[in-house]
Amino acid sequence: MTKEFKITGWHVLLGFGGAFGVIIAVNLYLAYNAVATFPGLEVRNTYVASQQFDAKKKAQLALGWTVEADHKDGVLSLSITDENGPVKVQSLTATLGRATTVAEDMTPDFTFNGTTYDAPVDLRDGNWNIRMVAVAPDGTPFEQRVVLYVFK
Repeated sequence: MTKEFKITGWHVLLGFGGAFGVIIAVNLYLAYNAVATFPGLEVRNTYVASQQFDAKKKAQLALGWTVEADHKDGVLSLSITDENGPVKVQSLTATLGRATTVAEDMTPDFTFNGTTYDAPVDLRDGNWNIRMVAVAPDGTPFEQRVVLYVFK
């Protein structure tokens, strides 16, 4: 003889408590990871940065540069061109990393080969950002974030 199972108020209470417990645990986990992987501030004072933005943008646009990135066979290539072809800059620094975390950030060592700036870098698949700062031959700073998608 088997006893028939009946859902009581305690069963419903435990079901709701368990469901909300899972929801709260997942939200706490996601909130913790959002804060733990936040890369930080872009600028210290946004008001001061906004005052200089238009002048920097105008100077960069006057250079007429186009920047493209590519990754093949373990080599990251940055192509900086203007209407006359490849541009040789005074200096080039870049931070290469993921869009959502600084855990994989690196600073590639670029060398100019006459057409592109190359650096040996082994990248995993996915979305990468290159935050580059170049200085034009006339001293004009050029800052740009270049998105690179790597699929092997």
